Amino acid sequence: MGWGDLGVNGEPSRETPNLDRMAAEGTLFPNFYSANPLCSPSRAALLTGRLPIRSGFYTTNGRARNAYTPQEIVGGIPDDELLLPELLKGAGYVSKIVGKWHLGHRPQFHPLKHGFDEWFGSPNCHFGPYDNRARPNIPVYRDWEMVGRYYEEFPIDVKTGEANLTQVYLQEALDFIKRQQAAQRPFFLYWAIDATHAPVYASRPFLGTSQRGRYGDAVREIDDSVGKILGLLQTLRIAENTFVFFTSDNGAALISAPKQGGSNGPFLCGKQTTFEGGVREPAIAWWPGRIPAGQVSHQLGSVMDLFTTGLSLAGLAPPSDRAIDGLDLLPAVLQGRLTDRPIFYYRGDTLMAVTLGQYKAHFWTWTNSWEEFRQGVDFCPGQNVSGVTTHTQEEHTKLPLIFHLGRDPGERYPLSFASTEYLDALRGITPVVQQHQKALVPGQPQLNVCNQAVMNWAPPGCEKLGKCLTPPESIPEKCFWPH
Repeated sequence: MGWGDLGVNGEPSRETPNLDRMAAEGTLFPNFYSANPLCSPSRAALLTGRLPIRSGFYTTNGRARNAYTPQEIVGGIPDDELLLPELLKGAGYVSKIVGKWHLGHRPQFHPLKHGFDEWFGSPNCHFGPYDNRARPNIPVYRDWEMVGRYYEEFPIDVKTGEANLTQVYLQEALDFIKRQQAAQRPFFLYWAIDATHAPVYASRPFLGTSQRGRYGDAVREIDDSVGKILGLLQTLRIAENTFVFFTSDNGAALISAPKQGGSNGPFLCGKQTTFEGGVREPAIAWWPGRIPAGQVSHQLGSVMDLFTTGLSLAGLAPPSDRAIDGLDLLPAVLQGRLTDRPIFYYRGDTLMAVTLGQYKAHFWTWTNSWEEFRQGVDFCPGQNVSGVTTHTQEEHTKLPLIFHLGRDPGERYPLSFASTEYLDALRGITPVVQQHQKALVPGQPQLNVCNQAVMNWAPPGCEKLGKCLTPPESIPEKCFWPH
């Protein structure tokens, strides 16, 4: 979902009444970011509290190349990473993930091996349908048992957009909450639905009900589901003892717009880019009786903060044997205290940009290649900004492009290099970046670990390559995984 998909953030059709009410009863974070412009790395960061490059959720298959975990990638979350549900066990919590895992699909990466007690969902997104010869349809699991596959036991009609998955995921969430409340157990629920990811889907009662088309139908069903989850917490009289946070893993995928893509509001570009539209997310915290209603927090936030905040809520300290990038958001939501911190934006193994205060500096600019763009793949439709939305990888490490996000949230007017404001901003940003890069220890890259046994298809001209290679300087661009 995109920042601009919520009515409270200005979406004109106002079709998210439950999320808007959640914001009215809690805290809205207008300056909240994913840890990556793509799904897998962002989800790894959410559950570890660490930048994806620290946990290995990146690829070295070319500078600034995005990567995730499709069926051809056999890497995943390393055993030595500590995930939030794993740590919450120390305080007696029962944890469940519903929906999309996306941190690896081999047995050693299974959610139940990384702290979750229950899982209903898939190791991947609902890509497909596939022919089940060269490539199988994506499986769906209940705990360790595969209970079906997308497009088969769990049908998705790509033509009409009809699928009942959000309702299935909703029921899983409601049942889990009821069971934990009945047993008086503290719980952590990670409700990771994916209806707004192309191919977008919604159940029959919601299809055709939005002014925004099928994507809006999916948003309306998610909004309705959030309302039912919050309503159950209130019915069970545990709302005042339950912290709820709503956000997204990356910006709306404008590549799928307008029929299957969302809105990033006034921000530049979308998913896969490190411009604001790719990384600034809708974000709402809700905790009746504890979080004052109707707050707007200008804390610079990140999905990584949910790891540290979750531990704080459970009375646990974050691990001290590794770098943790997430902040505890409780001072911001309970006391209105703001903490200065940088937000680093990586794409693959490349530090693309950083935000510090109101200033954002781009060290590299790139949307996607000219080759893809000429084939109709556009990450920034209708948003060409000369010298900014480049189709070649442009380096600005010596003189970064700097924007004042307060005056220019759309990143259209870089500060003049000769201005005092630019020089002052650069003086503040440079030592922060240098310190970060000096201390950074990248994890072993997980997203270009390939195995011929699961790679039984290759683009024309790539067959002789055999395995994915690291580093792959000699591999033609068309052969990079994923493509």
